[in-house]
Amino acid sequence: MSESTPRNEPLPAVTIYTDGACMGNPGPGGYGAVLINGDKWREISGGYRLTTNNRMEIMAGIAALDVLKKPCKVTLFSDSQYVVNAMEMGWARKWQAAGWKRGAKEKAINPDLWQRLLHLCDTHQVHFHWVRGHSGDPNNERCDVLAVEASKQPGMPVDEGYLGGARPVPRVARPPGGRR
Repeated sequence: MSESTPRNEPLPAVTIYTDGACMGNPGPGGYGAVLINGDKWREISGGYRLTTNNRMEIMAGIAALDVLKKPCKVTLFSDSQYVVNAMEMGWARKWQAAGWKRGAKEKAINPDLWQRLLHLCDTHQVHFHWVRGHSGDPNNERCDVLAVEASKQPGMPVDEGYLGGARPVPRVARPPGGRR
């Protein structure tokens, strides 16, 4: 994201497919993403030794958007209704505006990741779309393979947000390791 797009130039269009996986919930988890820009194709993945499936679904979007070098117009497909609805229906922004609360007493879950995803969506024009998982969509199936493989890697890092109670963090950090 170091470069900028001139104001009169249209944003590059990128299609992203994402998926998260967890072996047990919580348990070892992984994320995978496929980024498509014209005839260019890139796969990324990574994982954590103890996390949740929902955290990996969100992390897949963060990791994919984070690798884009300049602002883009993104169509992001996820089989997670949690992620798609939170972003497209504005739930994550409402939780953020309410101090990461979903109601008067109920705390929002995964605010550290939602904060990072919202920041990336401020950089890019992102539209989230739901795709049914395990229904034969080749890009979604590939993301599933990447996420499951990533969840089985030795020496995965600790998911500090999960272990630390998922507190908001003040900066957007790159996901640790695991990129292909």
